[in-house]
Amino acid sequence: MEFKIAKRDIMTIDQVISTASDKMSKSVANAERQFTGVRTTKASPALVENVEVEAYGNVMKLKEVASITTPEPRVLMIQPWDAGVVKAIEKGILKSNIGITPVINGKMIRLVMPELSQERRQELVKLVNKYTEECRVSIRQIRREALESLKALKKDSKITEDDQAKAEKNIQKLTDDFIVKADEKAAEKEKEIMKV
Repeated sequence: MEFKIAKRDIMTIDQVISTASDKMSKSVANAERQFTGVRTTKASPALVENVEVEAYGNVMKLKEVASITTPEPRVLMIQPWDAGVVKAIEKGILKSNIGITPVINGKMIRLVMPELSQERRQELVKLVNKYTEECRVSIRQIRREALESLKALKKDSKITEDDQAKAEKNIQKLTDDFIVKADEKAAEKEKEIMKV
């Protein structure tokens, strides 16, 4: 059996810019997802929904084995669909290092969000800043890849030098815009964390 290697598709300037934009958008969305896992004084199911639970011989996400509700502003209620995984959920929450001790109440688990100390708030802000910086690095890497694609197009005489320069400006603008978006989302989360 023979395998044919497809020739690499040559992208157009619009495709390079569109691809970069999509990837940058996904980087910002990923940072936002990470922010939801950073605890504030307000209870949010997103805080624990991705906690890993060893159930049925597999490692699963908490949201796959239980429903998570917020009956009160500072309380999360976790109700497993199978009472047999209550202990596994408790173990997963303790291992996740979110800083909340689960309270088993029959077939349910209660998580009460304690007030955050100023020191803990600052640690959480640092974590948000770390996620934001990772996002910025990712966006800059995507910019670098896009610029390399433009250079390749220029080298292959598919675009002119002027086209390349104009496209590079567009990619830089995209990069700046997405970094601003990431910074704005981080600022919102910081405000939420520092709110007493």
